[in-house]
Amino acid sequence: METKKDILIMGIETSCDETSASVVLNGRKVVSNIISSQIDLHQKYGGVVPEIASRKHVELMIPVIDEALVKAGIKLKDLDAIGVTYGPGLVGALLVGLSAAKGLAFAADKPLLGVHHIEGHIAANYLQHEELEPPFVCLVASGGHSHIVYVESYEKFEILGQTRDDAAGEAFDKIARAIGLGYPGGPLIDKVAGEGDPKAINFPRVYFEGGSLDFSFSGLKTAVLNYLHNLSQKGEAYNINHISASFQQAIVDVLVKNTITAAINKGVNKITLAGGVASNSCLRKQMKEQALAKGIEVLYPSPILCTDNAAMIACAAYYGFVNGTMCDLRLNAIPGLRLGEK
Repeated sequence: METKKDILIMGIETSCDETSASVVLNGRKVVSNIISSQIDLHQKYGGVVPEIASRKHVELMIPVIDEALVKAGIKLKDLDAIGVTYGPGLVGALLVGLSAAKGLAFAADKPLLGVHHIEGHIAANYLQHEELEPPFVCLVASGGHSHIVYVESYEKFEILGQTRDDAAGEAFDKIARAIGLGYPGGPLIDKVAGEGDPKAINFPRVYFEGGSLDFSFSGLKTAVLNYLHNLSQKGEAYNINHISASFQQAIVDVLVKNTITAAINKGVNKITLAGGVASNSCLRKQMKEQALAKGIEVLYPSPILCTDNAAMIACAAYYGFVNGTMCDLRLNAIPGLRLGEK
């Protein structure tokens, strides 16, 4: 009996402010995953500055790729394909990773695979849970995205709900800045919320009529800012812990309810979490407890795989590779790429 050849794929991710390269074996085993974060660089601006991010990617891209190959103990020629994020994201940042991937694919005569960033986040769950297979419902929550996705197969996705304004992670960043916690907001709010009362302040939750599972966090953000302004005008101090806990609870309540409703509607017994907000301790706990009560299992990646990383891109690229969905060197960055588009 012929032994199936192992497939090694390099992933490259530069959609925002992480420069990352990774080598993944057979779509499931991370051989190397190098991530160079720019958080310290952007902290003083309270968020990511696109031009600075792009320039830093140019500086870091080749060293990060070299390190990924060295840590994996392989040469460029040993790879079977190159996978790269081509959207959505910051156009300048995307172009750096895309240019590097095209150069490698051309130089080594390897297939090139373009990967949708959100599909990458979903695929991070396959790296963490080798037994996981579609179909399932995935909540993708990050600084730029809030999506409920029905994962019908490895390459077929249906958006069941999405934000109509701010993404969950974006709301975390804005409120963290408003209460003086800094950037990035999600982990900082999660930390101080543990010392606060989530019922201290009744911030609004938005649910749409007509069966819509969409999100809206702009009104919640405004409610928190108005609360802060009112206290400031009265000369009263505010409790950062209580505000953080109450604000976080308002976001988590909506994310959990809509995601579980989506799973029930689709008749699936698995929910996965993905994206930076998937590391939130309150979200993980509440999703698990409420889903379990409905007979639904909840899975999520380790925190390092929740952040932007190239291992998830290599994983998603693997399924494109085995299905023969390659790209040519005319592949371009698409900053507003929608899930399901190619």
